[in-house]
Amino acid sequence: MHTTNYFDTFIEVASDTKVAQGNPPPPKAKKTVARLQYELISENPYQYSSDDILFRVHTEKNDTPSDKQEQARILFFSKGQPCLRTSPLAKIYGFGIHCDSEGKVALYGMETEEYKIFLADAKIKKVKAMRSGR
Repeated sequence: MHTTNYFDTFIEVASDTKVAQGNPPPPKAKKTVARLQYELISENPYQYSSDDILFRVHTEKNDTPSDKQEQARILFFSKGQPCLRTSPLAKIYGFGIHCDSEGKVALYGMETEEYKIFLADAKIKKVKAMRSGR
């Protein structure tokens, strides 16, 4: 079973982001991956792990019935999945993602004091979000 979870880690915004602050992804008729991730994490800080977020977005995008989700989760994580370093929230929309000691995640806009505190905290591992371009 593969996992995308980080522990005591802060995912910084991508170095090539074009924004100066955290901006929620715009709502659209059909929700985007970014919007689904944003809603799950911002409405439920430190309640879900990266694995939980990625799988819930996957099931929503693929209309997976609830009675098939246990088997779908096993299949989904039977191979490696891109982690939240590839999330559009950190790449495009200006949000850092903090993963606590239990692997649960929360969002922090790059303009916030909390974001700066995470960057300065030597006890927390820092990783950059993946760049959008080369």
